[in-house]
Amino acid sequence: MKIVAILITVLLSGFSLAAQQFDDSKVPGVVVTYSPASSGKYIGSPSLAILPNGDYVASHDFFGPESNEHKRATSKIYTSSNKGKSWKEIAEIDGAFWSKLFVHQGTLWLIGPDRHHGNTLVRHSDDGGKTWTKPTNSSNGLILEGEYHCAPMPIIEHNGRIWRAMESAMGPIKKWGKRYGAFMLSAPVDADLLQADSWTSSNILYYDSTFLDGNFGGWLEGNAVVDKEGQIWDMLRVDDRSTLEEKAARVKISADGKKATFDPATGFISFPGGSKKFTIRYDEKSDLYWTIANVIPESVKKENKGKNPASIRNTQALFSSPDLINWEQKKVLLQHEDVKKHGFQYLDWVFNGKDILFLSRTAYDDGVGGAHNNHDANFLTFHKIKKFRKIK
Repeated sequence: MKIVAILITVLLSGFSLAAQQFDDSKVPGVVVTYSPASSGKYIGSPSLAILPNGDYVASHDFFGPESNEHKRATSKIYTSSNKGKSWKEIAEIDGAFWSKLFVHQGTLWLIGPDRHHGNTLVRHSDDGGKTWTKPTNSSNGLILEGEYHCAPMPIIEHNGRIWRAMESAMGPIKKWGKRYGAFMLSAPVDADLLQADSWTSSNILYYDSTFLDGNFGGWLEGNAVVDKEGQIWDMLRVDDRSTLEEKAARVKISADGKKATFDPATGFISFPGGSKKFTIRYDEKSDLYWTIANVIPESVKKENKGKNPASIRNTQALFSSPDLINWEQKKVLLQHEDVKKHGFQYLDWVFNGKDILFLSRTAYDDGVGGAHNNHDANFLTFHKIKKFRKIK
């Protein structure tokens, strides 16, 4: 018994020491949750929504060697009733990955695959995210069966329909990037979103090795966005490792959501941060499109020539555009001089009156060795951009 008592004392001392060593005081923003590198489970897919009562809701999933991302992924739901000053976990969802929270007709929804390259599911909550419907078939939330990919991208309303960009992961070349095909999902705004036949899928545009003079590595994580002439586009992240000058792709979507077309001569545009996930939203008051993107500063470009631009994630900046083509940098929001173990990525954000609210998948110092690398984030952090329209 004495030996057992000694062992318990030693173990408790170890836990106490670990607790003392952990330190998130230097992490920018408000820490929503934390998962140390030693867990082998990394923070992924930040998603943010504002409920009709003004409460904030956040979600994320886990990826990494100790996660179940390839079997049936786990997502967690958090809420804040004090404008993001503090957060509490309210639910854990079995079978949700790369998923996006959104409010539609006063109800909270979540849409995305059930795992890494899985079936596409949609579910809703009638109590602010505490409990959720459980998709099992095409009548209660199973929208698409197969291998699908996405990120927490915007769900928008236009012309009586809701729109959400997706990717098929069933291309003939089974490699990251090259396996992905861009397409658009849409449904009538008043349809039962749990019914698979409420949704329309466009045709799928798969990888083409001739794009970008043979330097095209794939496209993914598309944004559903409407230009000022009412044309719907799927604006996607582009993989091109031949240069640090990043770009995006613009895929044209027909008004009925059934046809996707792309012109490689005009469809690729210069886009700062375009090799990483970015979110675009239109603000009626300023009559501008806004994005927060993983820009690569010129000084960092000089130090990292020859690197994959998607691997550089240490700077996030706010941009605006009058036309979805020409983008102006407004302000650097988050930055760390180290590019190897520090990263701010996969931001999801929303307008909130005069402000922008956003979540970041953040790799940062934690007092116990930090993140595994800049990609494998150990924090989910919440941030606010005050009076964003007045930033010069």
